[in-house]
Amino acid sequence: MPRKTFVAVLSVLALLLSTLLQPAAPAEAAAPALKIRGDRVVAAAKAQRGKPYHFGAAGPGSFDCSGYTGYVYRTVHIELPRTAEQQYRASRHISRSAARPGDLVFWVHGSHAYHVGIYAGGGRVWHAPKTGDHVRLAKIWSSGEVRYGRIPTTG
Repeated sequence: MPRKTFVAVLSVLALLLSTLLQPAAPAEAAAPALKIRGDRVVAAAKAQRGKPYHFGAAGPGSFDCSGYTGYVYRTVHIELPRTAEQQYRASRHISRSAARPGDLVFWVHGSHAYHVGIYAGGGRVWHAPKTGDHVRLAKIWSSGEVRYGRIPTTG
């Protein structure tokens, strides 16, 4: 092999090797951690299935919507503000296509969040719906009012 070709091949190999050895980009590195966190949040949400809705309740025996999401997140060591509106403001707003299990789902009218649940994936949400109902998994309805949010990780 001529020297010029050999040097060119070596240069290409060195470039490929340096690309492979670079640390993952932050989004790529965060993806496995986000999935683990989401799986833990969804499992904690599911563990509350069947508990009754009670306005103003934050668990462990009964919940309103934001009391439920706050309780679930606390079980995985993440603190949320108390109301749906406060949780909406504390979250990083993301698109529906970016939503992952464990993210928050908000129902918003104008700029006010009036209901919140936990995204389960597949267009479904764990939530504490209303008086007389209980914590359950439901299909996401009224998509025009729905927004998604992710609570930023710390540390």
